[in-house]
Amino acid sequence: MSDNRNMFIAIGLSMAILIGWQYFFGIPQAERQRQAAEQQRITQQAQQPAPGGSATPTPGTTPAPGGVPQAGAPAALSRPLTRAEAVAATPRAAIDTQRLKGSISLRGARVDDLSLLEYHETVDPKSPNIVLLSPSGAPHPFYAEFGWTSAAGASVKVPGPDTLWTSTGGSLTEKTPLVLTYDNGAGLIFRRTFTIDDHYMFAVKDEVENKTGAAVTLYPYALVSRHGMPKVEGFYILHEGLIGILGDSGLQEVTYSHMDKEKPLTFSATGGWLGITDKYWAATVIPDQNVKVDAKFSTGTFAGVQTFQTDYLAAPLTAEPGASVTSSGQLFAGAKVVSVVDGYATDYKIDRFDRLIDWGWFYFITKPLFLAIDWIYRLVGNFGVAILLVTVALKGIFFPLANKSYASMAKMKAVQPEMTSIRERYADDKVKQQQALMELYKKEKINPVAGCLPILIQIPVFFALYKVLFVTIEMRHAPFFGWIRDLSAPDPTTIFNLFGLIPWDPSSVPVFGSYLMLGAWPIIMGITMFVQMKLNPAPPDPTQQMIFTWMPIIFTFMLAHFAAGLVIYWAWNNTLSVAQQAFIMKRHGVKIELWDNLRSVFRKKTPAKG
Repeated sequence: MSDNRNMFIAIGLSMAILIGWQYFFGIPQAERQRQAAEQQRITQQAQQPAPGGSATPTPGTTPAPGGVPQAGAPAALSRPLTRAEAVAATPRAAIDTQRLKGSISLRGARVDDLSLLEYHETVDPKSPNIVLLSPSGAPHPFYAEFGWTSAAGASVKVPGPDTLWTSTGGSLTEKTPLVLTYDNGAGLIFRRTFTIDDHYMFAVKDEVENKTGAAVTLYPYALVSRHGMPKVEGFYILHEGLIGILGDSGLQEVTYSHMDKEKPLTFSATGGWLGITDKYWAATVIPDQNVKVDAKFSTGTFAGVQTFQTDYLAAPLTAEPGASVTSSGQLFAGAKVVSVVDGYATDYKIDRFDRLIDWGWFYFITKPLFLAIDWIYRLVGNFGVAILLVTVALKGIFFPLANKSYASMAKMKAVQPEMTSIRERYADDKVKQQQALMELYKKEKINPVAGCLPILIQIPVFFALYKVLFVTIEMRHAPFFGWIRDLSAPDPTTIFNLFGLIPWDPSSVPVFGSYLMLGAWPIIMGITMFVQMKLNPAPPDPTQQMIFTWMPIIFTFMLAHFAAGLVIYWAWNNTLSVAQQAFIMKRHGVKIELWDNLRSVFRKKTPAKG
């Protein structure tokens, strides 16, 4: 029974290693390679000149009556522009807040120029700020747009991508709104008012004043559009792409690659939200939560580049002669800070807006774990220390169960001589051997699988912490101590250049470079795992011994690519487990095998005398 149990555990852990490696590295690497090739193809296609002329994207097309506009440019372009040139190509009204810097294009009234002042591209505070939104015509267009479309069959002149709006002057700040107006010359005056809070939420109020002699029916719309395949992390556990909550359909998540295979996805709901999300940032449009909308996820092409769009079309509004109608919506464009996103969900009663952060299937474990770490962080001021303290707290919570498991393992060690005697006595009769072992377990009240419980407990916590470190912006660029300046990134050191003493970058080695990035913390983790395994008696089967001997080494190389915070957690958890198990074994009077097992590893075998 014990031999079979050990074999099953060994096989299970081996499979976990293979599946885990493929899950976390094989698939993502293949996906990144595919996306890089696709992006290169798109870039080359976009830069190819049209026959007989230069590369000239066509202007945006006029939407079908009653439809939401598709991706387009405010004006024709004679050549590809830099981002700075694309921003400067149209008149603008500035956005200037404590956390945001950018502008709104007066041509088309798009929110298409936005940088995040609190976040930088690298851990260096002097590195460039994160650029979230960029205008059409720039290398990576990503923007939001609000507007009106006429009812089917009607010929109402509504503002479009080329419309030049008039600004009341001044910048959009937390205290000063921005008002844009447009007179269509046919009796309709459009007025758009932008306001912004002290974080990332824009409020957009659209008014139409009807000075004609007939009623006019219009449909409000809003969209988020992205041109080209963006650079993504490519990890299966992280969603990057189109996202939304729309009525009873639940959370909708569609990756960029899957949009190639999907027809436009349509939804009908009251309220909700939808947009496009990156790992740490997002842009989403949010209709009035009491208004019925028809929403859509779609993809298309513009100037040879694939585009992605989420949009909604709200219920029609009719402006009687001499009267006005008003439509309201919101735009979230910024960092997915947990407290901010949760606050918006509560304050504005936005349906499940907190799911904008990808907590995953184990939402009920992942988010509480983050909240616990974040609460401790606010007390100690270091996320790494908070992770260590949460690990201690988890050990305390699960101590009774772990104590029972380790106690059972201690009893197993105490009866090891009897088990060995039974195996020798019934060496040729496996049935009687198993019966005798079961009688022994029953007599001594031993659960032979109890030792698996600590591992089973650790697995969901491990994956929940992995998710927290991977998706929460709070962990991004969060330092620990010493050389760990970003808990969400792998340990930057490597033993193969003596942790920086040799001026050589092992990652530059073709093919095998990534495997040579074996940092100090992964090595510490591997040592703690090795010690933990050697605390128990060696399995009797040579194959099992080999698997358990190599497992710490394999895990060391595997986890070298994981977030440093996760590796630190694993090393600390192993250390606590070793101390806990040794304490329980000593209390039950069971010999601690650690030193004997360690000596046996380094002791040379003496040949038998003939």
